[in-house]
Amino acid sequence: MSEYLTRGISSVGRASGWQPEGQGFESPILHSNLPTYKEVSASQRKLYDRKALLAVEYFMNRQVYSSEIAWQDGKLLPRDQLSIAPGDAGFVLGATVTEQLRTIRGEIFLPDDHAKRLANSLHEVGIDPNKTMQSIFSAANQVASHNHRLLTQNKKPTDYDLGVIIFITPGLLPAQNNGLTGKPSLTVHTFPLAYSLWADSYESGIHLQCVGIQQVPEECWPITAKVRSRLHYFLAEQEASISEKGSRPLLSHADGRISETSTANVAALHGRTIVTPPERDALPGISMLYLKSLAQNAGFHWESRSFKRDELLTADEVFLTSTPWCVLAAVQIDRNPIGKGVPGPVFHELLNAWSKNVGLDLVEQARIGKMRQGEP
Repeated sequence: MSEYLTRGISSVGRASGWQPEGQGFESPILHSNLPTYKEVSASQRKLYDRKALLAVEYFMNRQVYSSEIAWQDGKLLPRDQLSIAPGDAGFVLGATVTEQLRTIRGEIFLPDDHAKRLANSLHEVGIDPNKTMQSIFSAANQVASHNHRLLTQNKKPTDYDLGVIIFITPGLLPAQNNGLTGKPSLTVHTFPLAYSLWADSYESGIHLQCVGIQQVPEECWPITAKVRSRLHYFLAEQEASISEKGSRPLLSHADGRISETSTANVAALHGRTIVTPPERDALPGISMLYLKSLAQNAGFHWESRSFKRDELLTADEVFLTSTPWCVLAAVQIDRNPIGKGVPGPVFHELLNAWSKNVGLDLVEQARIGKMRQGEP
């Protein structure tokens, strides 16, 4: 094959993000005994150009599509090749905007709501990723669909689902980049949901511990922005674990207003009214918003207002919502039982409604996932 055609193939590969400079494609098409490019007619050139594109596709399928993929800065690549520069502000300062999603039966759940929150977070923090929400979520769909097919090979598509992470950093810090401001970096990757962490909790419930670590004041950064600056969560989890192993920390503001746990939004049931912290107290949760729609459809009144620990202790039931598990029940706070100390009837009603609405038994999927966790 002529050097002109080889260069053309390499250029296509590099432009697509698949081919490093100076490396050839390991494809039988490229080693075929073709006439030189200048010796053939225009119509024949189209045929050879098509073969060149097939070579690119061969490389893509062989090198990437046989394994988990990810998307970084506009390019698809093997997940294990993801990297963040050590001088990136997202790594040095924790200045990272993020969004966590999950799939339901292999499809991203509530993408529009997540896109809206991600756009708001980027605006609040002042990072411009130079990508539209449509392009970001199109990439997320592509990555999730491919990786879900790999995960469920020889299994039922409903047996497993994925967590999907989108994160954006400001890029390299000038202080660690010869004084030059870097470009924002955007990454999408997935991972199998860790069902073993919560499968049993649908029946047993969650224990909460109030901790001394407080929610970050809104004067530091907007609580409506979902970011990766989470040292307070890390410390809160350590404190809760010391008080009661396996419990989750419940964070409040300096004046005692309940905010959230390190991984979930909180709601309290009093009679037929469900109360949840307002946006000024806790990050607006996508799963909590979905629970609200289920509760209102079931005839419950929904109220958004501030409350303190005592109001949780006197609740009939307490719900925790988070993207991976959807909804769980908190059954103890500081070793004090909530209601009867077990997941209550309204929790089971809302959980069943959630499963019915999405066409997936969440409890059964978690049970199967936990049983098979760690299988090859």
